[in-house]
Amino acid sequence: MILDILLLLALPASGKSELRRYLETLDPAQARDDLHLGPTIQIDDYPYVHMMRRIAAEVRAAGEDPIFFASSEEPFLEPGDWATLMHLLNADFADLSEPPESPAAGSAATWLFARIDAARVASGLSSAISELGPMTQKRLRSALETEARTVFDEKRAAIPTNLEGHTIVMEFARGGPEGSLLPLPHPYGYQHSLAQLDDTILERAAILYVWVEPEDSRRKNRERAEPGPDGDASILHHGVPEAVMRNDYGTDDLMWMLAAGGGSAIVVEKDDRRFAIPTGVFDNRDDYTSFLRADEADWSPFQLRQLHRELINATAGLRA
Repeated sequence: MILDILLLLALPASGKSELRRYLETLDPAQARDDLHLGPTIQIDDYPYVHMMRRIAAEVRAAGEDPIFFASSEEPFLEPGDWATLMHLLNADFADLSEPPESPAAGSAATWLFARIDAARVASGLSSAISELGPMTQKRLRSALETEARTVFDEKRAAIPTNLEGHTIVMEFARGGPEGSLLPLPHPYGYQHSLAQLDDTILERAAILYVWVEPEDSRRKNRERAEPGPDGDASILHHGVPEAVMRNDYGTDDLMWMLAAGGGSAIVVEKDDRRFAIPTGVFDNRDDYTSFLRADEADWSPFQLRQLHRELINATAGLRA
């Protein structure tokens, strides 16, 4: 059995992106036999977060009322945008079956802005970018076309010609304010975000949760961050602002949900349906993954063996 969809979940800097990097290096037979993974197709919401922050900065520079973020160091202005990100993941998943055509009128920025606005509407929010003044929209298209083109091209290039035998890995992080009681209030946490996923994803998914404590997540976030635009755009080296780490990722409801589901599955209730998603825990509190940020040639064989053993243990219950 090959896992069809793997939801890779954890607090920021917990090791998710490092694990994705490792999975891409595995021999296909080893990935299949040890972890029941096919060649991976990677889906991640961070590129959208980065572009929403870039849009917000350009809007502020234009003197317009802020959208998405009031500053580069603060959380979402509208917490409902956590659901927006989930609908963007749904759109990326849909692209796997019906790859997008080249953006209309040759503008990748126009494609990206429409995609974000459509995801906001699907989340029950108003569109944001299309409501800006025409001159501000023109400024946005000019300023962000190159970056938007990179987002589109990378997403399009990641889609194989044949999905058969592949494992779709969807990575995202969710949490809630530091000190919050569980269950977390809407729209924070995995309980609410998972319920935004398309039914097809929930029917076919398993979860691999990378477990670290919030204080370790904050420490590792500071350690991995590389300043500047290159770091901000990097999955492995971006830094999450400290206010966001404490307000949006100060606690985590995944282990609470797992206990409520009996210890082996996460239960997601959506509309009138109930999905029990098989869940494995990769306990990374001893940090099996940070070494993967280095050049592959410098990876320690001993650490690789440790990591692989822990991955086998964490995914054992996901395989029928």
